[in-house]
Amino acid sequence: MPISASQPLPPSADRAADRAGESGLPHSAKTESPGTVTDRLVEANRRYATDFTDPGMDARPVLKVAVVSCMDARIDLHAALGLELGDCHTIRNAGGVVTDDIIRSLTISQRALGTRSVVLIHHTGCGLLSLTEDFRHELEAEVGQRPTWAVEAFKDLDDDVRQSMQRVRTSPFLPHRDDVRGFVFDVTTGLLREIDPRP
Repeated sequence: MPISASQPLPPSADRAADRAGESGLPHSAKTESPGTVTDRLVEANRRYATDFTDPGMDARPVLKVAVVSCMDARIDLHAALGLELGDCHTIRNAGGVVTDDIIRSLTISQRALGTRSVVLIHHTGCGLLSLTEDFRHELEAEVGQRPTWAVEAFKDLDDDVRQSMQRVRTSPFLPHRDDVRGFVFDVTTGLLREIDPRP
C-alpha cells in the first residue's frame, strides 16, 4: 500500500536509514542536511568523484547478460547476484514485468551491446500484487486523461514470471532467446527461487 508523506516511515525504512555509509550518504546527510533529497545525492556524488578513477571499461557487459528486475528499493541486484561493475545490464521497472519498453532495452542490449542471456526477477511483497487496472481509471478521473500504459498488475508471482519469460522468448526483435530464466527473489531471506516456464 502507498505510504502518505505525512505518515511515519515503516520500521524497515528506519533501519535502512541507520545503515550509515552503505549508500555513500552518511546518516547525518540523510536526516539533518538542508535542501532536497536530490541536493543530498548531488553532494554525495561530489564526494564520490573526488576518488573516482575511470575504470576504462567497454559499454558491453562482461558476462553478456541482461537482468530485468523490479525497481523495489529493497533489492540490491549486484550484491544479491554477486555482480561487479561492468558485468551486466540491469533493466528495472515497477514489477520487473516485460513491457514494450523492456523489449526495447533488451533489443538494444543484445543487438548493439552483445548480451545473450536474460535473467528475469520478480520478488515477494511486490506492490503490483495489491494493484489492479482500476489504478488507471482512478488516474483518469483525477487528471482527466487515461494513461496509455497498462499497470501490469498481477495476483500470482510465478504466473507473471512465466508470462514475462514468454514475452521475451517470442519477441521477434531479440536474436538470443534460448537462455531466458525467471526467478522470484524473497525479500526476507535474500534467496532466489527459480520458476519453471511450464506451470
